[in-house]
Amino acid sequence: MSEIRWNCKSFDELTTNELYNILRLRSEIFVVEQQCIFLDMDDKDQQSYHVAGYVDDQLIAYARILPAGLSFAETSIGRVIAAKAARNSGAGRMLMEKSISHAKEIFGNQPIRIGAQLYLKKFYSSLGFNTVSDVYMEDGIEHIEMLLY
Repeated sequence: MSEIRWNCKSFDELTTNELYNILRLRSEIFVVEQQCIFLDMDDKDQQSYHVAGYVDDQLIAYARILPAGLSFAETSIGRVIAAKAARNSGAGRMLMEKSISHAKEIFGNQPIRIGAQLYLKKFYSSLGFNTVSDVYMEDGIEHIEMLLY
């Protein structure tokens, strides 16, 4: 895979094409691949920062950083995805490392909470996140809350 070009933008800084590509990739993964019917456009994007990784102008990895109080009491990272073509390439790890770095840069060195799909617990643990909840169901998928101190 070619080198990934990363950016982090507020909602207002996104171009219409960038926003379209983000929403398309989120729909591809969360709605189609995971067969999860939910309202992705949840009115949180406008207050969030958007971390995107591109290879040759193709969006291959994405996450959003939410300010404290929007989803959780803490700053949070959500909608974490890697396109099928980017899986097992290290793009997901780079995406999370970039997202954590940007979250700390934007909001300060505060704890970061995530609502992680249970099958990704080991991955997030390897980044320093600790499980802080029991398993719960969200949109038909097992999740846990995890916290990075």
